[in-house]
Amino acid sequence: MAWLNYHHLLYFWTVARTGSIANASRELHLSQPTISTQLKTLEESLGHKLFQRAGRRLVLTDVGRTTFRYADDIFRLGRELQESLARGPLGQQVRLAVGVTDVVPKLVAERLLEPAFKEEPELQLEVHEGHINELLAKLALHELDVVLSDQPAPHDVRVRAFNHHLGGSGTTFFAHPRLAGPLKRGFPKSLDGAPMLLPLEGSSTRILLEEWFEKCGVRPRVVGEFDDSALMKVFGASGRGIFSAPTAIEVEIARQFEVQPIGRVAEMKQAYYAISVERRLRHPAVVAIAESARNDVFD
Repeated sequence: MAWLNYHHLLYFWTVARTGSIANASRELHLSQPTISTQLKTLEESLGHKLFQRAGRRLVLTDVGRTTFRYADDIFRLGRELQESLARGPLGQQVRLAVGVTDVVPKLVAERLLEPAFKEEPELQLEVHEGHINELLAKLALHELDVVLSDQPAPHDVRVRAFNHHLGGSGTTFFAHPRLAGPLKRGFPKSLDGAPMLLPLEGSSTRILLEEWFEKCGVRPRVVGEFDDSALMKVFGASGRGIFSAPTAIEVEIARQFEVQPIGRVAEMKQAYYAISVERRLRHPAVVAIAESARNDVFD
């Protein structure tokens, strides 16, 4: 029988995953002519073209897409084997590397990650925070097992990723106790002209808020904009303005920041996702995170 050359398959898989021979060359630390030659050898051994030219880009053929799916499974299983062997004897630590986008509230991230410790008591958790594009790049290089985000992977990011919807939460508005009393009466009309703390423009939460303000016919007075939701809450706790957060963590926010809820909006729902390079989540700790999010944390 003919034997499949897995080195050649790895070169093909890397080119398909990264989008070009140049990108694969950088990742594999091989010259572009070497990779091109090995791709041609693989195509000859399989008897099918795996790529076709579309202008200056390489595009997978139908056979190429089928081959990529099998290659993805092969190298995923290889990674799982390495991870399993790296864990060593029963009782040693299991590693989980998680990316959390910087717009996900810290309390939401903590609630999402907590079930991982119940699933793997000896878990060694490694958390990276950053912009979604930066985290997806690390995910593509297998530096992360999963990314937790308030939005699915953007279509313009050249990373092969799968979005796993974890659920969503309505929105609660909070204020310092000295502001909360009058604002509770007549909510949401009471927000018109009221001091408001908001996420930066362009964020998914900011877009949801602005659409809801427009729908309700209110125009709050923006007194602060933040890319750090934790800092926004600190300013809200000092009485600088109203802020919003997921209803799923309402109790924790009220207790931690000593603020009061002034109104809830169930239909203004923020969604959350686990993004992985796998079509099905397989890491037991990540599976536990997803199941708990869908059953216990979110609506």
